[in-house]
Amino acid sequence: MRAELGIRTIRLVLVDDHAILRQGLRAVLEREGDLLVVGEASSEGEAEVVVRAMSPDVVLLDLKLSAGSEFEGLSLCTTLSAAHPGVGLLVLTTFLDEDLVVRAVHAGARGYVVKDVDTTELVRAIRAISAGESAFDARSAAAVVRSLNGRTEPRQQLTDREMEVLRLLATGLSNQAIGERLFISATTVKFHVSNIMRKLEVTRRAEAVYAASKRGLI
Repeated sequence: MRAELGIRTIRLVLVDDHAILRQGLRAVLEREGDLLVVGEASSEGEAEVVVRAMSPDVVLLDLKLSAGSEFEGLSLCTTLSAAHPGVGLLVLTTFLDEDLVVRAVHAGARGYVVKDVDTTELVRAIRAISAGESAFDARSAAAVVRSLNGRTEPRQQLTDREMEVLRLLATGLSNQAIGERLFISATTVKFHVSNIMRKLEVTRRAEAVYAASKRGLI
């Protein structure tokens, strides 16, 4: 059908550790006349084998491919970009972390979109990658621009007091206990914690500690 209509088919490989998600993506993408899923993989090793065997135009991959590794997909990007420089790598992930976007680009990804993107935008990104262009959703593009401008840490800096609160927060202390340690009220501690979460772009205390540890703040 595609050949008869003279449509250039874009061959895709889907890499995600969730079979249901891969099946859903396949069903959605193959509604498009020019998209054809020629292979699937659930791990880094499987992906290398499938890409080598199927020679796709675009590989759509998640960054988290196992419970034991947060960003196994970064390693896969590096491997595939080195072994198959003609293949377009498009990251499709739940992670919206500006440092991670930049690392993915450095690893060889030509595009980065978050899984809540709508189908139209995803298809547009796939076609752009296939044509040798780059494709980023608005949030990811902002991170790349900042990186190109030499500002890979766009977030506001934490004050000295916020760093003190953050370190105590990481030990599991309550606002009341942190206040007693720093000789400030629990209400003031709550204010500092709110600022910390806002600056680290998270919504929970545990996420703040995790984000801070990833950036080497604690």
